Amino acid sequence: MRQHIRTWISVLALAAAIMLLPAWLAAADDNCVTCHRDWEDSTGPAHLIVRDIHIQKGLSCPDCHGGDPSLDDMDKVRQGSGYRGVPDFFRVPDFCARCHSDASYMRNHNPSLPTDQLDKYKTSVHGQRLLGKRDSKVANCVSCHTVHQIGDGKLPHSSTYPANVPAMCGKCHADPVHMAGYGISTTQLDDYRNSVHGRALLERNDLGAPACNDCHSNHGAAPPGVESLAAVCGNCHVFEADLYLKSPHKVAFEKNDFPMCETCHSNHRIEKPTDSMVGTGSETVCSNCHSADDGTRAFGIADTISNELGRLVASRAKAKAALDEAIAKGMLTTDEEMMLGEVDQTLIQARTLVHSIATAEFLPKVETGLVKADTVLTKSNSLIEDYFYRRKGLALATLFITIVAVSLYLKIRKLG
Repeated sequence: MRQHIRTWISVLALAAAIMLLPAWLAAADDNCVTCHRDWEDSTGPAHLIVRDIHIQKGLSCPDCHGGDPSLDDMDKVRQGSGYRGVPDFFRVPDFCARCHSDASYMRNHNPSLPTDQLDKYKTSVHGQRLLGKRDSKVANCVSCHTVHQIGDGKLPHSSTYPANVPAMCGKCHADPVHMAGYGISTTQLDDYRNSVHGRALLERNDLGAPACNDCHSNHGAAPPGVESLAAVCGNCHVFEADLYLKSPHKVAFEKNDFPMCETCHSNHRIEKPTDSMVGTGSETVCSNCHSADDGTRAFGIADTISNELGRLVASRAKAKAALDEAIAKGMLTTDEEMMLGEVDQTLIQARTLVHSIATAEFLPKVETGLVKADTVLTKSNSLIEDYFYRRKGLALATLFITIVAVSLYLKIRKLG
């Protein structure tokens, strides 16, 4: 066992060495790294850079900052041709774009990366304020990607790793002092952490759950508007978006300038949808806009949908209870279990059809589920009755055999 552990440690050490080899080779004849390491502490660029994707790909300090790394006199480095040094905050996007907007250059390093990041950034709120209004509080490239330890977004240490993105955006957007004057709420990070999306990503490590950039995009960051929500939420919730676009809500929401999904589900603090959201009670989302005397059929439709969903849920629960009892009694329930799975699928489909606000499609789906749930209930109860019938038969048979055995015993004794 110990030998096995030592072997794995050796393998991991070798893998780490291979990953860091480009950085060590790049630093071998690089006075930039050698000099900076002498006077920087462990948080300095020369120490952090070993984890940087650029160093790992074989690039070094001069590729970004220019200058001759073989010189040991900083004054001579600054005087040399091609020296760029540290860019001004407002020039960082162009500084990074020297490479990242050059398709020919990027093809030789990482052809999978898009080369339109700068163009997108210029269209974003961040880019427009930075480049147009010289606002030094908005994010540029290094605000999100860091400076000397820029990581591949697939690696957990990277600032752009999905689970790290909310905190990265929250550095600015959750800071009331930093965001003062913008008229933007600073509760987004806390709201997101308590949302169905945030819990999935941050608590269950579900990397498929959306983070900030999945809705707001990356370099072209902009808050989704009424129209864009159809594309944003619809990227994942395809059927719901399609049903909404065909529903009466689409026209009504556009007329009143209501955002499509956010009106019912909120934005950053999106809770897990429940059946209690639909209906005519004071706690339902329907009652936020509709009332019994608002001149529409909406209140009646909401009440119908709520009641029918409740019927299907109750029928499914009864069928499940009976089936569980039949299973516990050891009966063969393969067909019933498969049919209950169909009931569950029908219930999911019915809940999705809520977004159509159309009983013509919704009610037949519910009725299908009710029929199947009733079938499961009937068959499960039949199996339970069969179980008890067999138990009674076994008891009678046992009693009969016992009587016969006793009679034979007595007869034999009498003959003896």
